Amino acid sequence: MINKIKELFVGFENLTTDEKVKQLNEVKLFLHEISPMKTEPVDCVLWVKNDTVKANDYNPNSVAPPEMELLRLSISADGYTQPIVSMLNDDLESREVIDGFHRNRVGKECEEIQKRVHGYLPVVTINEDRTQINDRVASTIRHNRARGKHKVEAMSDIVMDLKKRNWSDEKIAKNLGMDADEVLRLCQIGGLSELFADKEFSQSWKAEILNDETID
Repeated sequence: MINKIKELFVGFENLTTDEKVKQLNEVKLFLHEISPMKTEPVDCVLWVKNDTVKANDYNPNSVAPPEMELLRLSISADGYTQPIVSMLNDDLESREVIDGFHRNRVGKECEEIQKRVHGYLPVVTINEDRTQINDRVASTIRHNRARGKHKVEAMSDIVMDLKKRNWSDEKIAKNLGMDADEVLRLCQIGGLSELFADKEFSQSWKAEILNDETID
């Protein structure tokens, strides 16, 4: 089988970079379709033009300038070791970043890296059933909470927005990986304290950072 596949790529080296990427993406998509791991986004990493990848406007992850520089150095020295998690927009051409907001920035803003990857970015596509804005927000937060750090004020804004979209406290807690106490505190920070005057909280909070581990 491998020899037959090799025959299909005779003359491949004569193609332009864009033509090579296009054909390789098509092969990856075909293999992904027949893969026993097709339900896992990481099973299919594609290279797409960086101008088709758009940052979302709800990411509460905070990365300080020194850490951003460290990420740039990491990608410069080690290459892209993690793809950007994305979701296809309705036009099926552009994508919205779900996780990898800063990897996306580095690939666009660092001239050396952008040149090395020929203006492309590595992406995986989140499962198709996660298409609603609430699902995308929840997915971004789950990725970040598993690894990054958040500004509490930004998290509070997101929780309040989800409540306005009629998400219950239980649904918010389940989808964002929080406990009920966290949800209530974030609502309180966001100015909804009057709704929870009868609630008791176990500890006081400082509105700084929820988690502090690594960066994306």
